[in-house]
Amino acid sequence: MADAASQVLLGSGLTILSQPLMYVKVLIQVGYEPLPPTVGRNIFGRQVCQLPGLFCYAQHIASIDGKRGLFKGLTPRLCSGVLGTVVHGKVLQHYQDCEKPEELGPGNVQKDVSSSFDRVIKETTREMMARSAATLITHPFHVITLRSMVQFIGRESKYCGLCDSIVTIYREEGILGFFAGLIPRLLGDIISLWLCNSLAYLVNTYALDSGVSTMSEMKSYSQAVTGFFASMLTYPFVLVSNLMAVNNCGLAGGSPPYSPIYTSWIDCWCMLQKEGNMSRGNSLFFRKVPFGKTYCCDLRMLI
Repeated sequence: MADAASQVLLGSGLTILSQPLMYVKVLIQVGYEPLPPTVGRNIFGRQVCQLPGLFCYAQHIASIDGKRGLFKGLTPRLCSGVLGTVVHGKVLQHYQDCEKPEELGPGNVQKDVSSSFDRVIKETTREMMARSAATLITHPFHVITLRSMVQFIGRESKYCGLCDSIVTIYREEGILGFFAGLIPRLLGDIISLWLCNSLAYLVNTYALDSGVSTMSEMKSYSQAVTGFFASMLTYPFVLVSNLMAVNNCGLAGGSPPYSPIYTSWIDCWCMLQKEGNMSRGNSLFFRKVPFGKTYCCDLRMLI
């Protein structure tokens, strides 16, 4: 119980600290560029035309809504984080409780618990089920969070309170409105998890001198590196999910010119791929202006 409480508190603290970063990221993902590009230098020292980074973007939001405006959408995001942590822990605890009778069997004393691929599959499957359950239950809060942020673009106040937002979505879109963008989000999480754990297993088994005997040792060696690599590869799923969550929801940020009206998440994926925007919002610092791309905003049009 104490561990669960500490995880909730830690997660809530990180959520609050990262809220401005996510806010800026979401606005960039939907194509909102209120500030003109400037001449800067890339990581190699060459002069390039860059779009404003995280801090300039955050200052722009604060200049309009104040510093408190950077935390718009925080309440549903906190609810999502707390509920997701609890559900994730409950599902894992259920699997552990089901395994206890097997561990008490007479033949399990001699059982080899080395890092076989079967062990990786077993642990990853459990984690996949726990994450998927948490994502499924918390996705309505995720949708409300995104829409609360995106309404900054059109200066709307459609999704202000948590209860009012729930009523609005149910009245206009029904139950399915709470799960807009769920499929690509689930796919991204599942692919990222399996890719991360599989790569970690291969690295620890074949690339390191000493073997890895448990999942905890695997994580201590390479989980962070492989997790970062997997998240980079599956970022398009995150982008598509967020765009579908706000698409055609009655907000300016979910409608042209910021976002086309997509018929499905596959249509969104294909259109982004065709435009070369699959990594939009992935970088918040070195944001080069794509050649031939047009950015529309309420202040000016950048070509």
